[in-house]
Amino acid sequence: MAEAEGIVPSEHVLEWAKKDKRRFLHAVYRVGDLDRTIKFYTECFGMQLLRKRDIPEEKYSNAFLGFGSEESHFVVELTYNYGVDSYDIGTGFGHFAIATEDVYKLVENIRSKGGNITREPGPVKGGKSVIAFVKDPDGYIFELIQRGPTPEPLCQVMLRVGDLDRAIKFYEKALGMKLLRKIDNPAHKYTLAMMGYADEYETTVVELTYNYGVTEYTKGNAYAQIAISTDDVYKSAEAVNLITQELGGMITRKPGPIPGFNTKITSFLDPDGWKTVLVDNEDFLKELKKEE
Repeated sequence: MAEAEGIVPSEHVLEWAKKDKRRFLHAVYRVGDLDRTIKFYTECFGMQLLRKRDIPEEKYSNAFLGFGSEESHFVVELTYNYGVDSYDIGTGFGHFAIATEDVYKLVENIRSKGGNITREPGPVKGGKSVIAFVKDPDGYIFELIQRGPTPEPLCQVMLRVGDLDRAIKFYEKALGMKLLRKIDNPAHKYTLAMMGYADEYETTVVELTYNYGVTEYTKGNAYAQIAISTDDVYKSAEAVNLITQELGGMITRKPGPIPGFNTKITSFLDPDGWKTVLVDNEDFLKELKKEE
């Protein structure tokens, strides 16, 4: 009966989410001075400015930066809204992470350019991983992680959640991600889960963090969303819609083309209110070629 009415049975939709070819495209967030942030990311982190566009009729500008082509790499999409020079990052957004072969050298470079080092480089407590933390000019935190060569240096987006098991289920079922590892740290009262589409040393992951006893966070107005590619926004939206009914969250934009761009997208909030945009993979690649 359901198929006769053109409705895809739920088990088919959920299987689609697992089989769909997805990858992290970009993280979108707002900055108070686009040129200042571009200068900081290129000079301090070694990112490349990939493209920049100004949309005067809508009073904003974008810049895309990363460690390689948008066709194959995760990048940051910075948004500058005319006349707005500062934002509230809130308590829920954690950090971005950059993998580097020499944290000490990278920190010295950032320090020499006047960057704000909030944790000096060194091993994590009780472990061997060498890390450091720095703040960019808008107050976004970047964790620097010492690793061997990696195809994806922009390697993490950390978000805090109020119920880790619920969040893991949501990202597995709605977004087809795998739980790569889960770490409980009772001494510091937190548990984290690494979620992604491939090994975390090869690609970008979402790091979901649960702080014991904290169920809600403020979102602020600075960090916006993660964009992920999909081969079919319509099927993907069906899967997300089913999972929001089970676990919470909501579709915020029904699947379809963006006026003026013709790129098909759908967007939604997870149970903690974090936004994800799913972007048609072929449309995204066509859009990139138009802007070359």
